[in-house]
Amino acid sequence: MKYLDLGPYTQATGTVRLPGSKSISNRVLLLAALAEGITTIDNLLDSDDTNIMLSALEQLGVALRHNAAQSRCTITGSRGVFPIQKAELFLGNAGTAVRPLTAALAVMGGEYRLYGVSRMHERPIGDLVDSLRQLAARIDYEGNPGFLPLLVHPASICADAPIRVRGRVSSQFLTALLITLPMIETVCGEVVVEVEGELISKPYIEITIRLMERFGVQVERDGWQRFIVPAAGRGCYHSPGHITVEGDASSASYFLAAGAFAHGPVRVEGVGRASIQGDVRFTDALVRMGANVVIDDHWIEVRGIKSDNGKLRPLDIDCNLIPDAAMTIAIAALFANGMTKLRNIGSWRVKETDRIFAMATELRKLGAQVKEGTDYLCVVPPTVLTPNAVINTYDDHRMAMCFSLVSLGNIPVRIRDPGCVGKTFPDYFNRFATIAHP
Repeated sequence: MKYLDLGPYTQATGTVRLPGSKSISNRVLLLAALAEGITTIDNLLDSDDTNIMLSALEQLGVALRHNAAQSRCTITGSRGVFPIQKAELFLGNAGTAVRPLTAALAVMGGEYRLYGVSRMHERPIGDLVDSLRQLAARIDYEGNPGFLPLLVHPASICADAPIRVRGRVSSQFLTALLITLPMIETVCGEVVVEVEGELISKPYIEITIRLMERFGVQVERDGWQRFIVPAAGRGCYHSPGHITVEGDASSASYFLAAGAFAHGPVRVEGVGRASIQGDVRFTDALVRMGANVVIDDHWIEVRGIKSDNGKLRPLDIDCNLIPDAAMTIAIAALFANGMTKLRNIGSWRVKETDRIFAMATELRKLGAQVKEGTDYLCVVPPTVLTPNAVINTYDDHRMAMCFSLVSLGNIPVRIRDPGCVGKTFPDYFNRFATIAHP
């Protein structure tokens, strides 16, 4: 489908059961593949990114049974050594697959080539490679230094000193190191990782540590600058037997925002107060904007806006802890009564597209005044939204999902390339249709 016309809608009501979290799904798939024992994973996200990880693991010889219809996968772990020691892996534009697999394969002792789509070849990976080379890993760039494609060669891995990694570009680099380092052996039995500069997206590291605990590995941390990882060798991970993936908190943000500026109530199930995902804090932003939010351990409901004028309050917000859900705040800003400023969003520049540029460009089509900077975005809503805007999505799932919400402002909107939501939420528009009403 080349485009999808939505709206005009005036109200959002209903309940949405969320698909599994992409961040949790791909981490659990890799940990289960590296572990000793059999792991059954329920509520596994069925999407482009998880299918890329599944395909890569199968190419590497990992035994698995995947039932997409039941959102279930059973994996027989490889005890730290993938059976296939030579492979060429196409990893699309899936950062949650590329980064941790690069690190894991660097210590496998095999010969591997990793590549993806053209955009993935523009997303930086040099900081991770630099950190892995501190372990004596042998990784070459096939093209531009700092970017895919990568050639990974057998190496004698050692960790005699703290491993350093930059924290400002992507938290996935640190996640990749944390998952991989327990599989190496050291004289002292541990490896120290030191983060240079400020670590962005800290909640995603918390997800990584919590999931590693489920597989039997405890990481200690000194603030967010120093991590102590036990290095127990190949058999360090042990299957928990069964694990259920939480609903995706980033995807929840679209429906929760809809429940705010389109009257509600809208409830999302599968994520709540008990979540390990940082994007559940999106609800804090909604509350600050005046939304009526009710939250339980495993569901969240938004029941419109508390203010008399029916407008959200503008925000000046540091988005370091909610980088993906922050995009939804930029859309909510269209329904506010003043300027909203999103700060500390520099990581948007190296996502599926340059999201700061893309968001600014498409918001202007709706009549908003937008100022963009290296790591910030200011949005002043128009008096009246411009109808019939044609929104480009830049092959970015979150652009498509975010801008669908504009149709709830009682205007029609056209979304180009709606199929790009397949990256994380293939049936998003079907779910959206169940809550959006004229």
